[in-house]
Amino acid sequence: MLTRLAITDFAVVRAAELEFGHGMTVVSGETGAGKSLLVDALGFLCGQRADAGVVRHGADRAELAAEFALADAPAARAWLADQEMDEGEECQLRRVLRADGGSKAWINGRLATASQLTELSGLLVEIHGQHAQQALLSRTAQRSLLDDFGRHGALLGDVAAAARRWQIARDALDELNRRGDVSDRIELLRHQLQELDAETLDADSIASLDADHRRHAHAAELTAAQAEAREWLAESDEGNALTLVQRARESIARVVDHEPRLKDVASMLESAAISLDEAADTLSRLSDDLDIDPDHLQSLEQRLQRLHALARKHRVGVEGLAELKQRVGEELALLENASTRVADLEAEISAANIAWQTAAAKLTKARQKAGKQLADATVALIRELGMGKADFRIALESEPDIAPNPHGAERVEFLIAANPGQPPRPLRKVASGGELSRISLAIEVAALGIDTVPTMVFDEVDTGISGAVADVVGRKLRALGSRCQVMCVTHLPQVAAQGHAHWRVRKASDEGVTMSAVEHLDEDGRIEELARLLGGANIGDAARAAARSLLGDTD
Repeated sequence: MLTRLAITDFAVVRAAELEFGHGMTVVSGETGAGKSLLVDALGFLCGQRADAGVVRHGADRAELAAEFALADAPAARAWLADQEMDEGEECQLRRVLRADGGSKAWINGRLATASQLTELSGLLVEIHGQHAQQALLSRTAQRSLLDDFGRHGALLGDVAAAARRWQIARDALDELNRRGDVSDRIELLRHQLQELDAETLDADSIASLDADHRRHAHAAELTAAQAEAREWLAESDEGNALTLVQRARESIARVVDHEPRLKDVASMLESAAISLDEAADTLSRLSDDLDIDPDHLQSLEQRLQRLHALARKHRVGVEGLAELKQRVGEELALLENASTRVADLEAEISAANIAWQTAAAKLTKARQKAGKQLADATVALIRELGMGKADFRIALESEPDIAPNPHGAERVEFLIAANPGQPPRPLRKVASGGELSRISLAIEVAALGIDTVPTMVFDEVDTGISGAVADVVGRKLRALGSRCQVMCVTHLPQVAAQGHAHWRVRKASDEGVTMSAVEHLDEDGRIEELARLLGGANIGDAARAAARSLLGDTD
């Protein structure tokens, strides 16, 4: 449940802070006062794309914050725990929109992405905007609404998975068929694989070959350098390193008893002598192992030449020949077994198609059931909203039998007959503006019964209705407020009177600049605001009496 919304330097709002409780909260105000800005701010906190244009003129940034109590949002609690952002029974969303177009967001004080805001807010709040009814004219939106109402997520997943399997197998078969006669390709691949098989291409073997070639190619230099090093280390009669270090050690050993600190020096000289002796022995062994064999060197060079020639031929590096060999082998195996592979793919396509038909049939049956339930509930609400003879149906139209569709076997179409004797026609073709407002509101309210989101926001969804119909709308929203938290931006007194709490947005002048101010209304304030909504700018006793009557008529 939304408990607090704070706004700073947002559009024409310098600063505003609203607190919310259970039930239905109403927001009203003069046209242009900025009452829908509260919904817009909540939208940005829910991950809507950043817009630098909403930063108040003259300010560097806009700051938005919302707090939610999570007692009625177990799914949100689970999401926060999974993301390691859980802070107990409350959750805070914060977002900063900069005038240069940048933005940052935080969830419980931790930096978050816009997608994380969207995921979390989808478990906390649902916003129905002024133009939500236009979305209902789309068949895609109608299908999604029906599937959401019927909770068809698992069935849709089965249908989509079968359709994907079918498409993958179909694409693979098409690729094989596009190849046509591949006998020439098979012969080429066999020749290439034979060439590659003749060489040892693994990385260790190539590295060993390169090292062996280097050793033999530079054998003369290695022999001379090792001989010279042995001479200086241990073999020179004129004074080698080992002899000099041993003499130094002997000199220190004669006087070490007179200076204990020389023990460390003696120890270091002894270690140096041992290391020099070992180095000389190692050089001797390496010299003995170095076999200068011109024939072996030639063999190594020929192997390297063959490898580099293969690499140039196939336009890869020598180190890429092993991977090339694997690819050639895999393609050859695929083509040589093409007839078997075709049969396997055809079997996969058939199996996937059968799986899709089975899953799609289950989805169709579920949609038929959910469609009747949603249509019946919508008809009842439409008739309460002043369209007493209207009929509403949800039609499922079979898609052409071309290929498995990840969305199912049918299209969904909302149909309406506004008057008796008329056949139902698509909603997008027949509904007038006022009728569309009432129908869309009825559909939304009917579909909301199964929603698990704890906070519902309605931004002037009552546009286009008035009078007794507006009273019914207000009562329906108030009744909805008994099941979840409702926030409603409205201009209708009949709807505003049904709220459990009421906030008013008004224009205010701040140093010659028009701003929006938000205030919580007590009972007297509500009477004045309802009287304004009823009678306009000139509020009289009759308007106040009517306002009191409206407030007294709430359940």
